[in-house]
Amino acid sequence: MSSPLTALSPLDGRYAGKTRALQEHFSEFALIRERVAVEVEWLLALAADPAFEPLGPFSPATTAELRAAAAAFALSDAERVKAIEATTNHDVKAVEYWLRERFAGNPEVAAAAEFIHFACTSEDINNLAHARMLQGGRDRVLLPAIDAIVERLEALARAHASLAMLSRTHGQPATPTTLGKEMANFAHRLKRARGRFAAVRMLGKVNGATGNFNAHVAAAPGVDWPRFAERFVTGLGIEYNPLTIQIEPHDALAEAFDAAARLNTILVDLDRDAWGYISLGYFTQKVKAGEVGSSTMPHKVNPIDFENSEGNLGLANALLRHLAEKLPISRWQRDLTDSTVLRNVGVAFGYCAIAYDACRRGLEKLEANPRRIAEDLDGSWDVLAEAVQTVMRAHRIPGSYEKLKALTRGKGGISRDELHAFIRSLPLSEAARDRLLALTPASYTGLAERLARGG
Repeated sequence: MSSPLTALSPLDGRYAGKTRALQEHFSEFALIRERVAVEVEWLLALAADPAFEPLGPFSPATTAELRAAAAAFALSDAERVKAIEATTNHDVKAVEYWLRERFAGNPEVAAAAEFIHFACTSEDINNLAHARMLQGGRDRVLLPAIDAIVERLEALARAHASLAMLSRTHGQPATPTTLGKEMANFAHRLKRARGRFAAVRMLGKVNGATGNFNAHVAAAPGVDWPRFAERFVTGLGIEYNPLTIQIEPHDALAEAFDAAARLNTILVDLDRDAWGYISLGYFTQKVKAGEVGSSTMPHKVNPIDFENSEGNLGLANALLRHLAEKLPISRWQRDLTDSTVLRNVGVAFGYCAIAYDACRRGLEKLEANPRRIAEDLDGSWDVLAEAVQTVMRAHRIPGSYEKLKALTRGKGGISRDELHAFIRSLPLSEAARDRLLALTPASYTGLAERLARGG
């Protein structure tokens, strides 16, 4: 029985709808498809290079047929590859045999069958396939999901740029900010982290069993193999790595996983802050007809999207950090521990996709509650102590900080009248005194509005 209800992983069960777009890039089918594409391009590159004397160029029709087969690679094709693998017990060799079988009826390809997978180790094909998979999944699925979160944060920043809000440092009332500025802060951080993730360039190699072109030189010494390999790898949209062992060392993959994990950490911070602002009543959440917040408490509208996002980000980062730490390590010229681990890249990014979707949905439900925000500000006149003591310092009044400390610290808040009485007792200029007396917790936001608007 095959059903989302019987799936072992929630990625393919409960959350299958959130991760489906990643199947195009990180499934077993995607891996086989990319292997086929790399093998085809390698064969075509050999045939097109005049320096590679053992093989002449293919006709335009055969070249087109080879590329069309890679482009149109279907699930039925992948199933045939898996059937071959059941005999070979080797996944990449199965791709080679499938290509031989697929083009047995083409005389040009049949005559060149020995040049399919020529001089390659499996890792020559795999590293390029994985690089293409990660680039596709990142650029077409993950980055657009982050962009949607940033877009919503920027909209909140603009809408609430001037909405004064009590800050909390160490969980205690602190110098006011604006709700918009706090949203702008997260948008700025995420855009920077997104840029770092997007900027990681995948590395690739195609240099044989231990990275020295040994078999290549033995069979065709007249070819400048390092230059040939560089042209081939960069032609696939991947940056060339000139020095490797049997495996491409996965340093670029590790950079990408580290960058994704750092981005996710910012999102955890956002999830927790949004959760907290909902708890304080600064945000309410739009309700959806038919939804239930609690099986016993009918009034509940819980911040479940941010909780879902935070939980899945934790799972994602556990995997991403393991991938980043494990993959660059190989015993001598190659061990196989990376192979099975690489199959879980889609799992790590699957948890990312779930988390990004949940965070976006949570942000879209948020509605500011100015009345509740104003209540906290109106009850926190002691946050103006910073402004008063700083103005006192500017007027060279001795013990400025200590006087405000004695007035406010540990008192559980002071009233507007108490603060104004203190201000009137100070030896200040009339302009400075009037400026302090006009100040309120809601107006003491510095340049927060300007910062929220990007200025």
